[in-house]
Amino acid sequence: MMKPLFQALLVLALAAVSTAPVEAQSLIPRSRAEIALSFAPVVRKAAPAVVNIYARRVVEQRRSPFADDPFFRDFFRDFGQVRPQVQNSLGSGVVLSDDGIVVSNYHVVGQAEDIRVVLNDRREFSARVLLADAESDLAILRIEGAPGGMAHLDLRDSDSVEVGELVLAIGNPFGVGQTVSSGIVSGLARSGTATGNGRGYFIQTDAPINPGNSGGALIDLNGELIGVNTSILTRSGGSNGIGFAIPSALVAQFVDQAQAGKTRFERPWAGMTGQEVDAGMAETLGLDRPGGVIVAALHPASPFAEAGLETGDVITSVDGMSVNTPPEMIFRMSVAGLGAKARVGYVRGGRERSVDVRLIAAPDAPPRNPLTTGPGSAIPGLRLETVNPAVAAEHGLEPGVEGVLIADSGPFGGRVGLLTGDVVQRVNGATVTESAALAEVLSTAERRLDIGLVRGGRRMTLRLRL
Repeated sequence: MMKPLFQALLVLALAAVSTAPVEAQSLIPRSRAEIALSFAPVVRKAAPAVVNIYARRVVEQRRSPFADDPFFRDFFRDFGQVRPQVQNSLGSGVVLSDDGIVVSNYHVVGQAEDIRVVLNDRREFSARVLLADAESDLAILRIEGAPGGMAHLDLRDSDSVEVGELVLAIGNPFGVGQTVSSGIVSGLARSGTATGNGRGYFIQTDAPINPGNSGGALIDLNGELIGVNTSILTRSGGSNGIGFAIPSALVAQFVDQAQAGKTRFERPWAGMTGQEVDAGMAETLGLDRPGGVIVAALHPASPFAEAGLETGDVITSVDGMSVNTPPEMIFRMSVAGLGAKARVGYVRGGRERSVDVRLIAAPDAPPRNPLTTGPGSAIPGLRLETVNPAVAAEHGLEPGVEGVLIADSGPFGGRVGLLTGDVVQRVNGATVTESAALAEVLSTAERRLDIGLVRGGRRMTLRLRL
């Protein structure tokens, strides 16, 4: 009775084994190549396009007796003897075209007087900066006398990158020579977390990145560039598995502007101030979840105001990509590029809306009228500029701020407490909004100066006796 039943069950089991696990069988290595899986083919393809960069710059540093005093050092930042010093930096770069276009970090090559690029095969070339931007921490170089047909990497759209993807970091850590490390994409849309001058939106990776990796490549398993390694979070100076890369979508915009002859990166102007919407704010606004950027203030000439947005609106997306911080919104606008229109999604009164916003450069009006105070001025040698939207954008000022920028405090400004970057708004009770007006007041002052200014977003007053 049991034997026929046992045979039937056995036949069914064998049939299941022979037909069901087709996918499992495909995972079994069938050749030496499949057994010896490695990143070697990807590295062979990508490594020749990653270069070492040696940069040299001369900087002027002041030796001040107040340098160690936590209170007076800001007031006397420009006081003391100027001593030129030579700084050398070591980093990496990535070749992006067969005629020698290279991307690296601003903190590696910015303001350098001599740049040497060493290829993977040890050939050395001089290079010059075509376009550099401290805020994005990116620079585009051209290799002088570059041989034709140079190995280069293709850019992958970084918006297609997903958390968990395998990636490789290639660079020259600690100057030991070209090194490859592996890891995964640990996070996306990281903003406000990178160190140094770089601000914005970053890809996070746990691929080991160390000093010297800056400007190197973060690539996928197809050998395409998804980001430029820029910084790490560390307490020891070495890699702790939290590194940041500038997405390739922004790199593409830098290359386009450099090839168009621009020497300074031009990013679209929002003409607004915004704030990240947290859980408490979302509840107050009647939103079902935190997210987006609430519009706190709008400049009258802002393209967002032109498109109909108002203070209190919550911007949720740009070109279909969600935004949750002001730097992320600016990144999305920068990727779209000047002259384009971005589809901006926002919420007003609990209702979702969308509108096209023109992406324009910050208006350079009224004229900035740069001038330097003469020897007859109460404070000679000050370089002044009338604050307009372009000046505010270049110096990281609030969009609606008015006054006169101290573009350079000169040899005497620091001694009386005026610093480069201050915005003077009032002198002896009178409002000043133009550089010529401030220069005139300083040239006619006799006994005292009460200067009202904005420094780092804070209002303060300097009282000087002449």
